[in-house]
Amino acid sequence: MRVDFNALSKTITALTEGETDTVALMATITCEVFHADGRFDWVGFYRVTEPELLKIGPYQGGHGCLAIPFSRGVCGAAARTGKIQLVPDVEAFADHIACSSSTRSELVLPVFGPDGAVIAVFDIDSDQPDAFTQQDADALAAILHSVFSTRV
Repeated sequence: MRVDFNALSKTITALTEGETDTVALMATITCEVFHADGRFDWVGFYRVTEPELLKIGPYQGGHGCLAIPFSRGVCGAAARTGKIQLVPDVEAFADHIACSSSTRSELVLPVFGPDGAVIAVFDIDSDQPDAFTQQDADALAAILHSVFSTRV
């Protein structure tokens, strides 16, 4: 099943209304997105915990990497550049970090706080090649912006 982003956005907005705790927001978004679409095998946040370093945050699916430097992988590229990483084939991404050997494609979105700084990345993995579209990226970026740009 493909995700209905309008419904997902409304659900996340309702569930997170008034919440300002970053971890609570991340956990709720992760749960809702993970269960919204069968393409999504691993969904989670990597938080900026110190300069140039991401650490695992709330996630659903198998184990994730515990720490990822900004200088490595798809998540690092999203954090380093502040740009969405839409990777149809992780094998073709020169610096891909294989947290799970079953991952075939990946979508990673930078998460910005109210001051415009990257506070985390939102990582979605799929066991299917070329699983994600620009529409997925745009819709998820809008959801993340609506939750994190004014509340944390």
